[in-house]
Amino acid sequence: MSEKAMPIYPCRSVEVTWEFYRALGFEQASLQTRPSPYLVVRRGDVELQFFGWKKHDPAASMNMCYIITTAVDDLYESFRAGLKETLGRVPARGLPRISALRDMSYGMRQFLLTDPDGLQLRIGQPVSDDVGHAPIPTGTVAKALHMAALLGDSKGDHRAAARILDRLLASDDPMTSTERLKALVLRADAAVHMEEWARARTLVAEARGVPVAGTSDQADDLQRLADLEDSLLA
Repeated sequence: MSEKAMPIYPCRSVEVTWEFYRALGFEQASLQTRPSPYLVVRRGDVELQFFGWKKHDPAASMNMCYIITTAVDDLYESFRAGLKETLGRVPARGLPRISALRDMSYGMRQFLLTDPDGLQLRIGQPVSDDVGHAPIPTGTVAKALHMAALLGDSKGDHRAAARILDRLLASDDPMTSTERLKALVLRADAAVHMEEWARARTLVAEARGVPVAGTSDQADDLQRLADLEDSLLA
């Protein structure tokens, strides 16, 4: 005996939803516009189903789906490229949007993609044999960066993340160039979400002034920094 779950999500327009997922490289498996709007899209083994509901409120959506992949970096680059080609930029805020790609403390490397109707796809790849919630770091800098990333990316509480980062950046706690870059990019990200445009530009410029060591630890933050720069030009 085998089972397969196929969650069905609301959307305001199956046509608009299809255009979004087509830009991400999905194929249309089924599309019905009347009498009951319905859409099925597929990419590899991932299948998403949607029903049309004009009263759906994307701002109130709590819908989520976790997708496990064996090539999260490739998928992230593919989605970023599709969004940039379609929208002219990589959307860092609003709907739709895509988060930074990060190594999480619970053994996953992941990013968050939110579609025009507020459905959040959490897309991750295990990078450790011990997948599970690790203890919160005890060092002042490491703990602040951990909590800010958690609050901003996973919880969407950008104001709380900003408060933590503002305290960290104003403190005398010593930081490596990698830690300072991460702190500035996380704070710039929060500023963009909160539409603090002047502050965001200042933080982006300061982040660009941090010495780059060319390490893999900085690559994700530099990529996110480039996306934030594009969002400030839009």
